[in-house]
Amino acid sequence: MTQAVILAAGRGERFQELTRDKPKPLIQLLGLTLIERVILTAKQVGIKDFVVVVGYQGEKIQKHLGSGEKLGVKITYVKNKEWRKGNGVSLLKAKKFVQRNFLLLMSDHVFDKSVLIKLLQENVERNEVVLVVDRNIKDNGFVDEKDATKVLVKEDKIVDIGKNLREYNAYDTGVFYCSSSLFDALEKSLKKGDDSLSGGIKVLAEKGCVRALDIQKGFWVDVDNEKLLQKTQALLLSKLKKPSDGPVSRYLNRPVSTRITKYLLKKNVTPNQITISSFLLCCLSTLFFLVGGNINLAFGGLIAQISSIVDGCDGEIARLKFLETEFGRWIDAVLDRYADAFLIIGLTFYVYWLNKNLVFLLIGFFSLLGTFMNSYTADKYDGLMKKQLQSKGHYLRVGRDVRIFLIFLFTMLNLLLSPFVDTLFLIVSLLLLLAVLTNGENLRRIILMHKVNTIECR
Repeated sequence: MTQAVILAAGRGERFQELTRDKPKPLIQLLGLTLIERVILTAKQVGIKDFVVVVGYQGEKIQKHLGSGEKLGVKITYVKNKEWRKGNGVSLLKAKKFVQRNFLLLMSDHVFDKSVLIKLLQENVERNEVVLVVDRNIKDNGFVDEKDATKVLVKEDKIVDIGKNLREYNAYDTGVFYCSSSLFDALEKSLKKGDDSLSGGIKVLAEKGCVRALDIQKGFWVDVDNEKLLQKTQALLLSKLKKPSDGPVSRYLNRPVSTRITKYLLKKNVTPNQITISSFLLCCLSTLFFLVGGNINLAFGGLIAQISSIVDGCDGEIARLKFLETEFGRWIDAVLDRYADAFLIIGLTFYVYWLNKNLVFLLIGFFSLLGTFMNSYTADKYDGLMKKQLQSKGHYLRVGRDVRIFLIFLFTMLNLLLSPFVDTLFLIVSLLLLLAVLTNGENLRRIILMHKVNTIECR
């Protein structure tokens, strides 16, 4: 199994006040410390054995992370008393703890797991190092150009590296796949008076032993100051948007839910607790519908819409804090179906009590049936759309966000228009619209799936 070495010895002086009483790796970013993000990202690709080199206030890092058990990994600590020197010295301290080819990561770099997936597919020879580089050097808002380590790449080989290069065509992302030859190169570089990691890479580059791997669509940020910390936070929040988000979710729910999530990340709240809270809000909404009256209907619709917004927070927190589980996804889907049923049953019984007409029960039945089948067909439909789009953008999706927003909209219209429009007419119209919309969407998905299947069978 591949090991990962994480360099976490530096102080991070550019953060000034933030690192006065704690080391830079322990700076918080959306509910996790920087170093926890690095560890958990690597864990996503199967890395569970870590060597962490600590220096400045290293005991605080050790106390915070412990043995790694709470993160589901094993952590071995290496103390670097010479942490004021270059990061090449920090890596050399880990030499005797590394048994084979290893990943080398920086404790203050945030990156996407796709970067590591691609990197681990590389075949690293015993005298080689592969460095992930970013060729986007023009107007890169996530790079401090003055402080960034520059790289000159020719074909797929790195020929020069350093902070003060005049000619360069890529940035060093701080993500490496290394053989043990890097330790020998660092010792040679140290003898020349260069104690930086780049110095060791340069020694190998002179022999043609350093390959460059373009990050392409992956992302990375060297969180080197407070401005970049804020930018990284905004970037991670923006990545919570999904291609499967419906129009209401995309333009209304998600912008609000991410703000709620940002607050909840500071609290000890789990995704499953949020899932249950969203469900209970729908139950409360249903009670308001059953009690009846224009004001109660409006309150019920408002609470349902709040529930729909909160329903996005569980997944957002799970993704940001690496807490995604199959059970979490399953219980969220199950409670959503119960919540949908309660809302429609509540509205159906309300109109039936107003006018004992069996047609209203029939409309409610088809609304409920369409809603359930809408959710049932969503998985296959989303899978098809992702395959066709290949993550290029959004696609048309009429789902739960639209259904609940219509409930909210019609109950509010009922409150505003009650002097002019009959409540029974509006709520029956809502149920009829839901029945037509959901079943029509299901029919559209069936036709689309049939077309795709016909094309694939040719």
